Amino acid sequence: MIIESTRLGKLDIEDHNVIQFPHGIPGFPDEKEFVLLPCEPDSPFAYMQAVAEPNLTFLVVEPFTFFNDYEFTLDDQITDDLKLSDEKLPQIFNIVTVPEKAEEMTVNLLAPIVMNLHDRIAQQVVLEKVPFTTRHRLFPSGFPEADRKGGR
Repeated sequence: MIIESTRLGKLDIEDHNVIQFPHGIPGFPDEKEFVLLPCEPDSPFAYMQAVAEPNLTFLVVEPFTFFNDYEFTLDDQITDDLKLSDEKLPQIFNIVTVPEKAEEMTVNLLAPIVMNLHDRIAQQVVLEKVPFTTRHRLFPSGFPEADRKGGR
């Protein structure tokens, strides 16, 4: 299928790569189908593009690259809804906000996107009673030195 994206252009996506969000996501309850598109091989960053809405693209990140102590517990209902098990472990992504100064980008650790990529089903979960916020800095000390030399 062809998906239109104002950020990424026309995308030729196999139907089996569509991820279902049965409950939508907060703020976009009617958007129930997305595709996950890695930014680059081996990058923790990816784009999450809505299938039906060309203007809805999120930059997401696998948080453990930046926050090795990030952990939370999913309640049984979410685990059941997403059909998670020892054989179908969740993959976690968080939405990134990129301000004018890219080195000040933040990530929403309070509401992770939990995906069962085996069954292509996902949900954004708002955590309770955790020390996380919606705006954790990815690079609290600015970009790493290697990135600065690369012209960023």
